[in-house]
Amino acid sequence: MVDTTDQWIMERTGIRERHIAAKGVAVSDLAVEAVKKLQESHSFDRQDVDLIVVGTVTPDMMYPSTACLVQHKLGIANTWGFDVSAGCSGFLYSLNTGASFIESGKYKKVLVIGSDVNSSMVNYEDRAVCIIFGDGAGAVLLEPAEEGEQGIIDYVAQVEGVGGQYLYMPGGGSLNPASHETVDKKMHYIHQDGKQVFKYAVKKMAEMTELVLERNKLTGADIDCFIAHQANKRIITATADRLNMPEDKVIINIDRFGNTTAGTIPLAMQTALEMGKLKRGDMVLLAAVGAGFTSGATLLKWAY
Repeated sequence: MVDTTDQWIMERTGIRERHIAAKGVAVSDLAVEAVKKLQESHSFDRQDVDLIVVGTVTPDMMYPSTACLVQHKLGIANTWGFDVSAGCSGFLYSLNTGASFIESGKYKKVLVIGSDVNSSMVNYEDRAVCIIFGDGAGAVLLEPAEEGEQGIIDYVAQVEGVGGQYLYMPGGGSLNPASHETVDKKMHYIHQDGKQVFKYAVKKMAEMTELVLERNKLTGADIDCFIAHQANKRIITATADRLNMPEDKVIINIDRFGNTTAGTIPLAMQTALEMGKLKRGDMVLLAAVGAGFTSGATLLKWAY
């Protein structure tokens, strides 16, 4: 479809395979399946869920929110929720938001979901985009930490809207409503300036991770598991190198899933669990950079 090779893709991104949702499978469907998978490993009563936060940039539709659709499909009564649109930082921002509701003392169980069907927005004639994105979802359940234990310790986040010109989807919003013209101009696809996004992501992911570690008087040596947004293997390894973090502490599964946007961090959490690299009490560092530009890093102790 485009002028590229498997070797070129592997060298530039680290991606070997991706998963594409079947026709008719929407973001809410993947989100629901992610919650069901979560319940298989950590049993809980759905009716106890106080809040649903969904990170996504590919919602089923403009409204209602994906959180509403997930609530209905899961049959959860007496809850509320909303979506968070932060590009590839979507899960991280949703996680930090959900944690704040737990910290308020009013909420005991918050579902945080990252789900995206990127194939619905990909132009498979655009090499800068089509080799990178895949579809996927993951979910976590947030609960108050046990007495004397820590869960989420600290987080930092930032937006720099000047970066909006380098990664965006111009069609379908109030600025460029859907029309024959917007379709003909392929404005309903992801548009990306790969060089600018890569350059910013390498710089910003390092800055944000260093900032949250310095604020807590820690270094890369204190981290047991580093889980970054899986956009490009070179971005992840560059950040790990800057933090002097050994390879065995860095979780990389981009080769199997590609960039699933808000789905990458929870999917990488599952990979870490399967590899035995994520255990109760481990100090974990999360990081992401996404469209907007958005960025952030979260420091936590794994409590499950």
